[in-house]
Amino acid sequence: MIIMKKNTNELFELIEQLNVGRCEKDVPLSKHTTYKVGGKAKVMVYPKNVDNLIKLMKILKSQNIKHKVLGLGSNVLFSDEVYDGVIIRLSELDHLEFFGRNKVRVGAGYSLMKLSLLTAKKGLAGLEFASGIPGTVGGAVFMNAGAYKSDMGYVVTEVKVLTPDLKIITLENKELNFHYRTSFLQTHPGYICLEAVLKLTKGDKNALDEVIKERRQRRMESQPLEYPSAGSVFRNPEGMFAGKLIEDLGLKGKTIGGAMVSEKHANFIINYKKAKGKDIKKLIELVHQKVLEEYDVDMKIEQEFVNWE
Repeated sequence: MIIMKKNTNELFELIEQLNVGRCEKDVPLSKHTTYKVGGKAKVMVYPKNVDNLIKLMKILKSQNIKHKVLGLGSNVLFSDEVYDGVIIRLSELDHLEFFGRNKVRVGAGYSLMKLSLLTAKKGLAGLEFASGIPGTVGGAVFMNAGAYKSDMGYVVTEVKVLTPDLKIITLENKELNFHYRTSFLQTHPGYICLEAVLKLTKGDKNALDEVIKERRQRRMESQPLEYPSAGSVFRNPEGMFAGKLIEDLGLKGKTIGGAMVSEKHANFIINYKKAKGKDIKKLIELVHQKVLEEYDVDMKIEQEFVNWE
């Protein structure tokens, strides 16, 4: 497919005329990613609702305009180049409804951490694992985000999605093919998560609060939260820990430009000194190659590389 290229003003005017939601141009992606790196996006748009999202997608698809849906930017690494297209933020899709017996219907743009804390306050258990995972509900479903031996696959009962041909359908849990850090949406990237229904269980508010506090303290002690990062860089190979493999190779503290393998947790790469996207990417690739050479283990990279073509 040939991607149609427009200059920034042409693209901005085209999107703004659609009146689908707030629209910005020349947006530094470093302000919208947890690594705090990335070039500028020509246009960023925040659709007001699903109808406006569909209206936007029709134009982007019909004119073959490059585009990407972005949550809170917690699991992506953008290049330092201009993103020659439209970044779509779903933060306006943040509706929330508690219903039935311990169920919650939530928009894809809702903060996962915020949802985890809110459900715990309501005495609903099942999302404590997510209290330290930055990102949106949509991104969490896409990645099947998880921690502490739990993940979204355990709590999501169904997801409303927009298909590549712009139809709205509902996928049930078994259709979402949740596995370790992956889902149907990740293997079918043309689908866009619009909302999810989660089924939780009754819990004790105080006990849930204690679990969340204890885990927050553990994260602060074991993870480099004081620096920009995107969390764990590599998935744990079966029966192994990625961080230990990296640490055993003496790579803690290894730097390229302003990027560093964290000295606190070897499976974190941090932006410790005004790193460029290329610094982080080179360091990820170096670590991956060293582990492959030494252990013959091909570690899966968690982060999505965007705009490197």
